[in-house]
Amino acid sequence: MAEFLVTTTEHVPGHNYEVIGEVFGVTTQSRNMISDLGAGLKSLVGGEIKGYTKMLQVSRENAIERMKDEALAKNADAIVMMRFDSGSIATDMQSVVAYGTAVRFVD
Repeated sequence: MAEFLVTTTEHVPGHNYEVIGEVFGVTTQSRNMISDLGAGLKSLVGGEIKGYTKMLQVSRENAIERMKDEALAKNADAIVMMRFDSGSIATDMQSVVAYGTAVRFVD
């Protein structure tokens, strides 16, 4: 995908824009049994659970790409006020959503 501005701020310096509307990107990942076993063992001694960290990094990247796709389908030039939300589904799935406001530059 070509360079596409996604920012957590409300204003884009040097640009005025019109609001198109909300855009979302959602992904749900399943943890595997090996990661769960490693996490269980790691919880005994403490420390980072790298398999889960990687899963969440990939989930966020996928959610951002899907959000960008939705914005591009609406002919947006950028997304402002981008945020993440996440949560567990059952005991072995993690859902991540990226959301923001799609805008079109008017200058």
